[in-house]
Amino acid sequence: MALVPMRLLLDHAAEHDYGIPAFNVNNLEQILSIMDAANETDSPVILQASRGARSYAGENFLRHLILAAAETYPHIPIAMHQDHGNSPATCYSAIRNGFTSVMMDGSLQEDAKSPATFEYNVNVTAEVVKVAHSVGASVEGELGCLGSLETGMGEAEDGHGFEGKLDHSQLLTDPDEAVEFVERTQVDALAVAIGTSHGAYKFTRKPTGEILAISRIEEIHAKLPNTHLVMHGSSSVPQEWLDLINKYGGNIPETYGVPVEEIQKGIKSGVRKVNIDTDNRLAITAAIREAAFKDPSNFDPRHFLKPSIKYMKQVCLERYQQFWTAGNASKIKQVSLDDFAKKYAKGELSSSSKKTVAV
Repeated sequence: MALVPMRLLLDHAAEHDYGIPAFNVNNLEQILSIMDAANETDSPVILQASRGARSYAGENFLRHLILAAAETYPHIPIAMHQDHGNSPATCYSAIRNGFTSVMMDGSLQEDAKSPATFEYNVNVTAEVVKVAHSVGASVEGELGCLGSLETGMGEAEDGHGFEGKLDHSQLLTDPDEAVEFVERTQVDALAVAIGTSHGAYKFTRKPTGEILAISRIEEIHAKLPNTHLVMHGSSSVPQEWLDLINKYGGNIPETYGVPVEEIQKGIKSGVRKVNIDTDNRLAITAAIREAAFKDPSNFDPRHFLKPSIKYMKQVCLERYQQFWTAGNASKIKQVSLDDFAKKYAKGELSSSSKKTVAV
């Protein structure tokens, strides 16, 4: 089976009350790690690429790596998602390159660093939805800016993140605005701002309610019970990887990520997609540093990359199990983009009725 729309996976997750980790990918080793873990746990897969990843790997190479994953594991439904599209043009180019889902992040302007107005966000997101749905692709929007409630600062990833300092009103998604946004844009999924941010340095202490607003997810879910919510910046930054990196020459200061139990609370309140990138980067870095330190005369790249696959797979296995994703891939009836385009055209998947697809 070819790649499937992300909406198919999120509908199934909503029906059966679980979340799906969305792993960022840049290269072969990351995709091997994710797919091996998914195959072992019978988990549906979201492989997502940022604009930076598309530039790094090259459009054709990245597309064929993901198509190879679908060919190798035809029994696993896989969505190919554009992460943080900064403009309609970025989203359209992703769709042309085979992405089955795109994120139009209109919370920031096209420069990907200046906060945008609500109307701007609605307009660009609705424009992308119209085009994407016409070919069966899914769309994720974002309302509110990702950033720290401790400092008011953001953390850019692959060039995407606001500059300067914002107040709490901009760093927390407003539930009433969320209702209007979903109704006017018809997005398939909504990323919400709750105090998480990109990168390893999310919190200076174990996060509590004043700096990680999981309760805001509950408020939004109460008003939009049929909307698929998304948590960005949700790596947990495990201490074991930080310790291993620093043991073998790294210099990463003390930092805290999003506790798994807090993500699980979010899943119970409507979160269906959970973005994970930093945890995998840390696992890969730890593996490479350890391998290089233990055998400094070795110059075979596979000597460093094989352990990175093993360590990153460990992260993926844990997240598939912790988010209750495991055991669900084989339960999903795979549906094509063409079939979804027909459903969108008939209004079967509008946010007002928000019916799930038979799976």
